[in-house]
Amino acid sequence: MPELPEVETTRRGIAPHLVGRTVTTAIVRDARLRWPVQADLPQRLAGRTIQAVGRRAKYLLLEFAEGTLLVHLGMSGSLRVLPATTPPGKHDHFDLVVGEHCLRLRDPRRFGALLWWPRQPREHPRLAALGPEPLSEAFEGSMLAAAGRSRRVAIKALIMDAKVVVGVGNIYANEALFRAGIHPARRSDRIGPARYERLATEIKAVLAEAIAQGGTTLRDFQREDGRPGYFRIQLKVYGRGGEPCPACDASLLETRLAQRSTFYCPRCQR
Repeated sequence: MPELPEVETTRRGIAPHLVGRTVTTAIVRDARLRWPVQADLPQRLAGRTIQAVGRRAKYLLLEFAEGTLLVHLGMSGSLRVLPATTPPGKHDHFDLVVGEHCLRLRDPRRFGALLWWPRQPREHPRLAALGPEPLSEAFEGSMLAAAGRSRRVAIKALIMDAKVVVGVGNIYANEALFRAGIHPARRSDRIGPARYERLATEIKAVLAEAIAQGGTTLRDFQREDGRPGYFRIQLKVYGRGGEPCPACDASLLETRLAQRSTFYCPRCQR
């Protein structure tokens, strides 16, 4: 599933091709996405000018004066900027045509979404209750510590809770906890303020590095130009169960935590 770095990489890639451009037409080939695409979406978009391409959590926000198109890539979706004459493939469900080019949504599993919203995007029910962005100034160790003290959950579950902080997916939660030296199952109310500060710093660092590398290629993710992200080669623990820890050579362990694959070093993380 594309995570926050992959979505942000996509946003940065498509924005220069879209901002300031007027939509010629929109083509819906298959409306059966996670939620049915509104039948009048092409009429709402045609002739409108894209003012900005933003992001909130893992939603891309194509902003118009009249409203916002929220785009979610689901489990296997990707967006590509292509010549408008490029023949669509089997899983190419949506084109947003701007002059000679189009923004094409490919989604083999059809768990993505296209949602038109006529008001401020942050008022949308899918966005209104979300926590702060992890790379924003609003996200810091003291905020994370306050959330942790009020709960009695595994720290990994806490940082993956979108109401606490958005966009810390499974891959990046594993990596940040390893860098911070915190066991993923440690209870959130048993972690001190200094360790929360370190964890917040490492969450920011691992996400920023992943964005700089174009994301992590797992299964279907590709950047907007079709090239893969390269952060996977920098992963320290995720997917490396049984391999030696890069810090101490102990064998990395793999377990299930909150129904998600979890990787950690039994010696470095406590």
